[in-house]
Formats: sequence, structure tokens, C-alpha cells
Amino acid sequence: MAEHDLTSPLLSPRFSDQPQTVLAVDEDSEPSDQFPSNHQPPLQTHNEEKTTLTSPNPYAFLGSDGHSVPAPTTVDPFRNGTPFISGVYEAVKSVLCLPIMLLRLVLFGACLAVGYIATRIALEGWKDKQNPMPKWRCRIMWVTRICARIILFSFGYQWIRRKGKPAPREIAPIVVSNHVSYIEPIFYFYELFPTIVASESHDSMPFVGTIIRAMQVIYVNRFSPASRKNAVNEIKRRASCDKFPRVLLFPEGTTTNGKVLISFQLGAFIPGHPIQPIIVHYPHVHFDQSWGLISLAKLMFRMFTQFHNYMEVEYLPIIMPPDNEKLSAVHFAERTGQAMASALNVVQTSHSYGDLMLLMKAAELQQERPWSYMVEMARIESMYHISSLEAVDFLDKFLSMNPDTSGCVKLHDFSRGLRLKACKLSEEIFGFLDVEKNGSITFKQFLVGVAHVMKQPLFMQACELAFAECDVRGDNYCMKEELSNILRHAVPDLNEDEVHGLLSLFDSNTDGRISRDDFITCLRKNPLLIALFSPRLLQKNFSRGGDRMLEDIV
Repeated sequence: MAEHDLTSPLLSPRFSDQPQTVLAVDEDSEPSDQFPSNHQPPLQTHNEEKTTLTSPNPYAFLGSDGHSVPAPTTVDPFRNGTPFISGVYEAVKSVLCLPIMLLRLVLFGACLAVGYIATRIALEGWKDKQNPMPKWRCRIMWVTRICARIILFSFGYQWIRRKGKPAPREIAPIVVSNHVSYIEPIFYFYELFPTIVASESHDSMPFVGTIIRAMQVIYVNRFSPASRKNAVNEIKRRASCDKFPRVLLFPEGTTTNGKVLISFQLGAFIPGHPIQPIIVHYPHVHFDQSWGLISLAKLMFRMFTQFHNYMEVEYLPIIMPPDNEKLSAVHFAERTGQAMASALNVVQTSHSYGDLMLLMKAAELQQERPWSYMVEMARIESMYHISSLEAVDFLDKFLSMNPDTSGCVKLHDFSRGLRLKACKLSEEIFGFLDVEKNGSITFKQFLVGVAHVMKQPLFMQACELAFAECDVRGDNYCMKEELSNILRHAVPDLNEDEVHGLLSLFDSNTDGRISRDDFITCLRKNPLLIALFSPRLLQKNFSRGGDRMLEDIV
């Protein structure tokens, strides 16, 4: 069994297309990317723009018998409901609050400066960051904590409604919370003064970096397995020592709009200590305080120009870890998510930070409906073991195919994106991805299709054997002439320019030679192109040889 890390998603996240509906999921069921057993063999078609019949499976030689794509969701967990000032009431209120905003800005700046100076004094000369901060330094940090509460006041949080109480640190050394805005870290800094887990990038932020260092922050690079493992070990170490503050984590890994919970990462649950969940809610009518795809400056302006901003914090009962250590991280996280979702009266979806990366990438490239490119990444990762960074790379490939305003790609643009002309093979590959058979594919269909191909047990062996077919001299370099012959065998009508375009994909470093690394890297970035080598590999009895290899491994 693979070892869980800080950013591992729940294996069985709950998902829903409608936020007001709660779905129960069987914990023992495992996701499957296969068609039902009664799925019939596909039929061939040559319709270029719209496929009404199923096409032959071009990846059957890898062991694929087809795949299915999870239904799309209409939920956007990151969208701010009021990104702009709208309505007469809000416009008039913003104008009336401008003088108040100036006073609040002055108060905010003064408290930030005082808190920064107090923090610098508390940290002066302190070198032993691996041990708890001495008590006299913690007493100085009370100045910064009071400044944090005044900063909340300047943002319009004159009072904050609380329900329940924080459990003693010795009973619940770890607390977890949903994450909606930048307000929660400020509140928890004042209320609990915990140790937090934060991205390494936060250390370089002006003022904020210094203050979170005083919280003995645990830094983590979410894309580095070694960093995630070290962070988990550090969480375990500090939670086990009563002299450290309690550890605070936001298991969603990013901010949402508070209308759903997204999948939990496992870093808080692997240590196996009792956890107290905390939920934060921001009741509103005219101004959504969540940190969606809007700038920090705009969000701060809106907060400064409100008479009062509502915030409710509820401390939930402590959740004890399961007795079975092997199941503890997954089931512990699931039980905690259920408790928090129930208290918030929302559902938990399979979205993750990876979906936010896809959303921001699509928005950066000015797509009309960037939210349509979210795929519930935690579920895709669990099913296909594909990382968020790989998904973003595949989004780049998909967007190069020039999707229409609905986010769909037709056969012609798809073939051009693969650097293949519209031919029998490109139709078969397109038909393989177009599971709905409506003549176009979405990014989710594209991503699931390529992930399914990469997941096949014989994929990497096919890549190796395809390179061996081109390495006729045995010097670990691919002969372009031999590769050209293989490409023309798969697509007989390729002209010189089209062959050159495909060859340039394999020669990624443009040095005029295709090494083994170049070749394998190209196929990992463009896994659909492995179909180009199927005629040659099938001549070599690849499938039977692959089956024998798998039997030997087993």
C-alpha cells in the first residue's frame, strides 16, 4: 500500500452536482474507469466532424477495453458570488463608507506596524527554531495578537459570534478548519496562536512572513514529495509535545466560497492525534467575503466599505482517531469532513487545489468559461494517479486545440493539435475520447482519456518497445528515418511537412537527435500518440509478450 502524504486526497470523497443534496457513498466501493461488462465492441466510422457511431479502440493493444468519464459537475467551489459592486444600495453604501475606509486604513496600517515591531523584538536573537518558543517571547507576541484583533475590527468585524469553546491543547493537539478568506488565519492567530502549516512562498511576504515565523510555521512545498513527508513528520512531532502550541491546518489546501467543502488532504490525519474541527461561516446578503478569483486589493476595499461584516465560528466536538492505524488517515479525514459538512449544511465535493490551478490557467488564457475546465481533480488523481501539474500541462495541450466558447473541441482542431491530419487513425483516437458520441470533446473527456491510456499496464512497455524499433543502430538514439517510416505506416498519406512536425515533437531539445529520454518524455506528454506505433508493435506480437511479462511480474 502506498504511503499517504500531506496532499493525498480522500480515497472516497463525496461528490455532488447539486450543493443542496447530500449523497452517501459506500466506503468499500472502489472507483472504476471501465465500461460495464455488457459494453459492446465499437464500430468503425469515418465521419470527420461528428461521430454518431463508436470507432475502433486504437488502444486495445495496450489492454484497454474502453473507459467512461465521470459526469460533469455544475458546482464551482471557488466562485465569489459578488465580484462587483452592484445595486443602488451597495453603491451608496460604498460612497458613504469612504471616510470610514480612510480611518480604517490608518488603523490597519498602524496595527500592522506595531505588530510587526513587536514580532521582530520577540524573534530577536532566537536561533533555536526546532524547539518551542520561550514563554517570555510568547508574552511579547500578545502585543501582536491584540493588534490582529484590532485589524479584524478595521475590516468591519466589530464582533464575532462564537459557538462552543476550543478544547484544551493536551486533549486535541490538532485543529482543522474550513478556509474561505484571509480573515480566518488572522482570527486564529489572535484566538489560538497556533503553529500553522503554510506554503514556502508565504515566508517571503512582507510583514506577514515575519509574523508567521513567530508562529513556528511548518513550511511545505505541496509539489515536493520529500517536503510533504517532512511536513507530516514535523506535524507529528509537534503535536506529540505539549510545549508546542496546537497545530492548525486547513485540510482543503486552499480557499473556497464556503458553499461546499472540497476534498481533504491527509496531513492533519496521518499523525493519529485527536482533532477538533472548527467551522467558519460568513453570513451575507450583498457582499460575499470569500476569496475567489478576485484581487486582494478589491476584496479589502469591499470589506473596508461595509458597515459591518458578519463572521461566525463554531468549535465542533473532538473527533478521535480510529483504532486501525492502516485505515486511520483516510477514514479519520472522512469522518472529520462529514462532521464539518453537516455542521455547515453543505456537501463535500471531489475538487482540490488542482482544480483551482486549472481554473486559474484557463482564466489566465482568457477562456470565456474558465470554470468549465475543472474536473474534480481529487477524484481523477485517485482513479488514475495523475498529478495536478500533469493535468495543467494537458490543459495547455487541450487549449492549443482552440476550443469553442463552450470549451469543446471538434475533430479537425483535435487532429491539428496532435499534428495529425484528419485521417482514419485520428478519427479513431477522437472517437475513443468522445464517449458521448456528439462530435466534440471536453477537457474532462480529454484528460480522462489520456490518463486512462497512461494507466494501462502495457503503456510504458509499449513506449520502450517503440523506441527499440527506432533504435536500429543500438546506440540509444532514435533514427529519424526509421521513425518516419513507422509514422507513414500508421498514417500513409503524411507529407514531408507533417512528418517533420511529428518529428519535432520527439526532438524536444531541438538538438537534431532523438534520445531515449526525448522519446519517452514525448510519449508521456502526448500519450495518445502511442497509437501511431500500434501497427508495428502488433506485428511483433506485443500484446502476448506484454501478457507474459505481466505474468512474470505477478
